[in-house]
Amino acid sequence: MRVSSMKLSRFIIFLAAAFGSALPSRAELADGVEAIVNSEVITFGQVDEKTEPAAAALRREYAGQPDVFQQKLAETLADSLEQLIERQLILDDFETEYSKLPDSVVDELVQDRIHDRFGDRITLMKTLQEQGITYEQFRKDVRDQYIESVLRAKNISQAIIISPYKVETYYLAHQDDFKVGDQVKLRMIVLNKSSADDTNTLNLAREIQSKIKDGATFQEMAAVYSQGSQQHQGGDWGWVERSVLRKEISDVAFALKPGQVSDVIDTPESCYLAFVEQTRPAQVRPLRDIRDDIEKTLLTQEQARLQKQWMDGLKKKSFIRSFVEAQR
Repeated sequence: MRVSSMKLSRFIIFLAAAFGSALPSRAELADGVEAIVNSEVITFGQVDEKTEPAAAALRREYAGQPDVFQQKLAETLADSLEQLIERQLILDDFETEYSKLPDSVVDELVQDRIHDRFGDRITLMKTLQEQGITYEQFRKDVRDQYIESVLRAKNISQAIIISPYKVETYYLAHQDDFKVGDQVKLRMIVLNKSSADDTNTLNLAREIQSKIKDGATFQEMAAVYSQGSQQHQGGDWGWVERSVLRKEISDVAFALKPGQVSDVIDTPESCYLAFVEQTRPAQVRPLRDIRDDIEKTLLTQEQARLQKQWMDGLKKKSFIRSFVEAQR
């Protein structure tokens, strides 16, 4: 609902006075005003509704840490409010800069949403009734979400070119981020014990070790006997650093030379045989291996820059008043 600037000013003065005295809790302020964007109101209820899925996850994660939960919840509520403010700025910008979205387009969007999420109109109406949402609200939400996604795509997700020069510059400036420690190209045979005093598994491991010494390939023995997840790959773990392996195994594996097979590594749960195919000293990962990752990082950074630039521009030409600090 749009209101005149004079009415809006009176409304804001009234709100400021009302919230200047004893302040009710969030639960009591479900329909209280949390912010005003131009002439549209964002209520506590809207912010809480948007936050609830994340709040439920936070309750589970920090069930025994009430102080941490409250801090995380406050951060999430603030983020939800900012998202709602941004959405309203985008919708207002659409109303100002673009022609009205035709009803026929909205109808088509609604039908697609019903088909994708509900299957049919009857299921939709039952769901809306259970959630206390009217069909008109649902239709408006579909319209608003579409407008937001289109304008975000236009202003943020536009074709962004990450040049090879930018990738190489980033790579050279972040060498420490791409360092890897000593590595071995490792194969392992894993034999799980049935109990702590199981001696059969240890004996089997020694038999396999003897077969390898007599000429059987480590890969063949792994494919036949190993109970590890890499069995069907001949026990191939690929290139690994020390941190990937438990200490009993890493101490042995990194002491082996290329082509060597370890003695049986006996642990309380399992017996292991390790075979090192190659070794590689600590190094900075080559650019060719991480070019795609760097491009994704730079793309995310550029999208964040465009997002901030766009929002800053919308905020400069809009009226925004938040009552969140006074009410919390």
